[in-house]
Amino acid sequence: MKISHTYNVVCTLLMMAGVLFSLAIRADEQPRLLSDEAKIYLLTCSPGEELYERYGHTAIMVLDEELGISDVYNYGIFDFSAEHFYWRFVKGETYYQLGKEDASWFMRLYDYAGRKVNIQELNLSPEDRDAIYRALIINYYPENRVYLYNFVFDNCATRPYDLLMKALGQQLSTVNCPRLCRSKELSTVNSDITFRELIRHYTPKGSWGDLGINLVFGPKADKPMTDEQRLFLPEQLMNHISRMQYADGTPLVAAENIEPFVIQRVPWYATWYFGLAVLFVVLAIISLHDRRQGKRTKWVDYVLYTIYGALLVLVTFLTFFSIHPLVGFGPYLLIIPSIHLCARIIYLWR
Repeated sequence: MKISHTYNVVCTLLMMAGVLFSLAIRADEQPRLLSDEAKIYLLTCSPGEELYERYGHTAIMVLDEELGISDVYNYGIFDFSAEHFYWRFVKGETYYQLGKEDASWFMRLYDYAGRKVNIQELNLSPEDRDAIYRALIINYYPENRVYLYNFVFDNCATRPYDLLMKALGQQLSTVNCPRLCRSKELSTVNSDITFRELIRHYTPKGSWGDLGINLVFGPKADKPMTDEQRLFLPEQLMNHISRMQYADGTPLVAAENIEPFVIQRVPWYATWYFGLAVLFVVLAIISLHDRRQGKRTKWVDYVLYTIYGALLVLVTFLTFFSIHPLVGFGPYLLIIPSIHLCARIIYLWR
């Protein structure tokens, strides 16, 4: 009887242990979210006409015909009509959010705008596809989708990259890929390029936006960048993803249809170089006229003094009271005062 009782107790304990072990395994298992035929793509949109579109855009597309999934996850959604939007923008407190859109609608929208969507199909295992899709779903929860945007360190390109690296980072490495150097611009992949140089590369040369970058960017913008720091720009991320591979040498990108960005050109008569040259000529003519008349056109000076003062106030505010990372006092702030001074020397010269 004692042996039988002991035997029953042992059997019961073993059964309980088996049930608990089974429950523990099931607790760790997560249901499949995508079929084996699902595919995940990195989308890189070419530059647009608006200033905030000049640097391109990045998104992630998930397609699964078997389950009827056709979604694009886009970290670049913002609302101009949001309360105090422009004031928050100046302070660097702009909030963006993750949006989810129908893939066909997303493609039609960019096609209508005349912007190419570069497509890279990612070479992923079913488990990795599920991990990435699950992360996107979690990020799209209302409590998670809004984030504090930062043009350089936290934007529509860095978010997808960080998500991919959390899912795949331990498996991936980067290799040099000569096919990327199809142009002089792309050959800068391994150079010691600075924040200012790289951002200006994607800003039409000679545009007034180019001058604005030089005026408000300080010494921090002239520091060399690491490879990963460059990935806040969509084209740089696209090229970087093309160079990534798994430990066994398998490329991360299974197939792609990509082209280098085409940077718009500004006609000579619309460049800031020409604009400031005209300003110098106008000031020189006014100064020469003032000298001959024996008077001084003070309102011209007052207008320029007001412009200098406003610019200094703006840069001071951005430097000390905003969270923009690259702004500061730099030598480019002396461009307009120097033109003013040189032109006015004609009046002072005897």
